[in-house]
Amino acid sequence: MLNSLFVIVILVYLLSILFPQLNLDFLLSILCIIVVFTTMFRVKRFVKILGTIFLLLGFSLLLISDAHWYEYITSFGPMLDLITMFTLLPILGIPIMVGSYSDEIKALIYKKVKTFGQLYMMTSGLSYVLSIFMNLAAMPMVYHSISPSLDGGDVKNKAQFMSKAITHGYAMPLMWAPVTPIVGIVISVTEVNWLSIILYILPLSIFGLALDWYLGTRGDKRGFLVGTSSRISGNETAATIEKEPASLRRVFHIVFAILIFNIAISIAEFQLPYSFLILVSLLVIPFAFTWSLLLDKRREFHQSLKRHFSFFSTRMQDQFFIYLSAGFFISTINISHTNVLLNDVISQVKVFIGAEAFIILLPLIPLMFAFIGLHPAVTVALMAEALNPSTLGISPIILTVAMLAGAVSAFLMGPYNATIGLMSSIVKVDSFKVSRWNRNYTVLYLLGVMVYLFLLECLHRYNFL
Repeated sequence: MLNSLFVIVILVYLLSILFPQLNLDFLLSILCIIVVFTTMFRVKRFVKILGTIFLLLGFSLLLISDAHWYEYITSFGPMLDLITMFTLLPILGIPIMVGSYSDEIKALIYKKVKTFGQLYMMTSGLSYVLSIFMNLAAMPMVYHSISPSLDGGDVKNKAQFMSKAITHGYAMPLMWAPVTPIVGIVISVTEVNWLSIILYILPLSIFGLALDWYLGTRGDKRGFLVGTSSRISGNETAATIEKEPASLRRVFHIVFAILIFNIAISIAEFQLPYSFLILVSLLVIPFAFTWSLLLDKRREFHQSLKRHFSFFSTRMQDQFFIYLSAGFFISTINISHTNVLLNDVISQVKVFIGAEAFIILLPLIPLMFAFIGLHPAVTVALMAEALNPSTLGISPIILTVAMLAGAVSAFLMGPYNATIGLMSSIVKVDSFKVSRWNRNYTVLYLLGVMVYLFLLECLHRYNFL
């Protein structure tokens, strides 16, 4: 039943966007209320407490502002664009899975990689590339493709080695990749064009990857990772690899597909009157299907797609509850005009500490909230209501860069978010320990971000930006 309810909500939402003349907004709000109160009794305890706080705060704001009963209902619905994107994005990973690209990756490792430094760079780089397309699904795929290469080696802590390489590489594209939910939500609230921020955010992403490679290869263990052919033959995967030589061409399929998808998003952004989040959501299934068709895997794609929609309610119920509750709270902030008050307070803080210091400290906010369990997307949405670029005299582009960089730091260290939680379950280590492993890298990365933001603000002040 919950599966059907989620699918109906997403379909009605997409119909309301594509055909606004149908006036489905009120029906959509009713459906969202049903979802919130249905999932409330199914979600994890922490998620339930956090979502309930959002609901109580929202109802309090409406009560204080003497809102009409109609507004209590229609306040439900914001952040459905993000939920829709979260629901549909995993479908992009289907062609990679049905195309057996992981076998090619394993083959290349056994054939090309000789030192631990090379392996670290490959792990981090592969995680970076797959993250653009597969989001969280990239992490287990990279781990299970590469971890066998460390068996029998002299790495002191295999779990730490893999965790750091994968999470660092995984996090860096999250600030610019069009299929990344956090990019969509930041762009939707700051109202900048995706192409307009690429030139400013991509250098930070590359800097983060380069910093990771430098830190990860400083203690490079020289020597062969893979032993004799007899040792390889003892492993079923490696034995298969020996029979089927690696094809670098097939691995480049993924890179080429990422490029094509980004171009499609860019064209659609200029040609169609829909938001960035909606465009990505609408293109996901046709693009994944076309890729699978070119691989002659149409039947496998249909089976995987059916499986995805058959079981996604169990994985998505927490997200539906927390994001719809947060969306309700964000609506009530606007209705009660609390956002005006927040803007005034933040303006005074900005004047007191200075524009440069204000911009530099912004990325720390998502990181701080991550330690109390708030997902960066929720934090960014809440921040956006109190951060009006025109009122504060801040460049929307610089604000977008600051928010995205802060969100990435939260992904790297937030012990309660999905990134650290998933990595924790993969390497079977406590999430707080995984978070600590990323501490030094995150601190150095944030320092680099702060310097970069300071330079951007100086350029903006003198009208160079």
